[in-house]
Amino acid sequence: MHPKALLDECAALMEQVFRFDHPADAVLARFFRENRSLGSRERATLSDTVYAALRERLKFEFLARSGSGSKWRRLAILGFPGDRDFLKSALSEPEKVWLDQCATATDADFLPQHRHNLPEWLAQALQAQLGTEFDALAASLLQPAPLDLRVNSHKARREAVLASLEKTGLQGQATPYSPLGIRMQGKPSLARWDAFTQGEVEVQDEGSQLLSLLVAPKRGEMVVDFCAGAGGKTLALGAAMRNSGRLYAFDTSAHRLDALKPRLARSGLSNVHPVAIAHERDDRVKRLAGKIDRVLVDAPCSGLGTLRRSPDLKWRQTPETVAAQARLQLAILTSAARLLKPGGRLVYATCSLLVEENEAVAEAFGQAHPDFSVLPAAQCLASAQVPGPDALCAGESAQWLRLWPHRHATDGFFAAVWQKKP
Repeated sequence: MHPKALLDECAALMEQVFRFDHPADAVLARFFRENRSLGSRERATLSDTVYAALRERLKFEFLARSGSGSKWRRLAILGFPGDRDFLKSALSEPEKVWLDQCATATDADFLPQHRHNLPEWLAQALQAQLGTEFDALAASLLQPAPLDLRVNSHKARREAVLASLEKTGLQGQATPYSPLGIRMQGKPSLARWDAFTQGEVEVQDEGSQLLSLLVAPKRGEMVVDFCAGAGGKTLALGAAMRNSGRLYAFDTSAHRLDALKPRLARSGLSNVHPVAIAHERDDRVKRLAGKIDRVLVDAPCSGLGTLRRSPDLKWRQTPETVAAQARLQLAILTSAARLLKPGGRLVYATCSLLVEENEAVAEAFGQAHPDFSVLPAAQCLASAQVPGPDALCAGESAQWLRLWPHRHATDGFFAAVWQKKP
């Protein structure tokens, strides 16, 4: 595509995404379906431009004030990746001069919000939690996330998959915490790699992999993934169970569960049973009350721990949406807890960075349920042979899993673990 036409497409797409009516990835997917003539490089350029502007919105909008023409075109110019000469071939002379002036700006020219690129309410909340570490977190959230894989232990071992990588010319290395993780170099296409097509690996952030280790399901048990979504954690749990027992994948979205089906077929697991439910009090849930050995509640949340992947979330969430999520999270956790038999294990998790969705929910549940005792997350991780578990945890006696992008190079995750008293 001619550079001028490609830049025009970037600007048009930018305007659609910045309405924030829908998630950015959904807007992009629809745009690409409607424009199937776009090649892979053009799609990558469009995606990278949009996500760069979402990550650095406040900085780009500040710089855009000194330019001319459409705001969306100026944001597209600032976010456009790659070769500057290619980009400049699409620009007018005044635009070239403006872009060169923008390139000379230094940190001293920007206010704090232009550097951290977070809405003020979120910046204040994270500063209160992290203090002097806030700048490091903010900087990490402006970077794209790496591509992590989880080895399907039902089909393969990590050492064999790493050896397979070398033969295909792909590059990756073992993750530092998850014993099943591989961190890829770059973002290669996996579609033609036999290990992927045959279900030996799945795409899953290293932090997410640790959640199944906290659940620690055993052979022959009855296990529930209460908010299964597309099933990434479900598949990890099923493999940990050695394809035995019975694993229910509950979700209120049949559409999300449909996305699990091809992944489940690749995995070779037969112990997984996807179940669409109407709500957390569904009769299909009630029938299992007191019968389940382990329950994972990876609750719906703000997703603010995934800003490296989904930077639009920081502009689409508000203190009000976070408060509403916290109320829903406690309701879901309370309903899920009823499933457990005496001695059973309950894990509550989010991919949020905020206390309101994490420690506050866990503490409220604990106060209301004296029949559950806390299992320190560090102790559970140590049992799963995760190295340095104390560095991954927070709270009294390292009771909570607390992962941060700037500390652990994972998405932001929180998890709490309880055991139902006999």
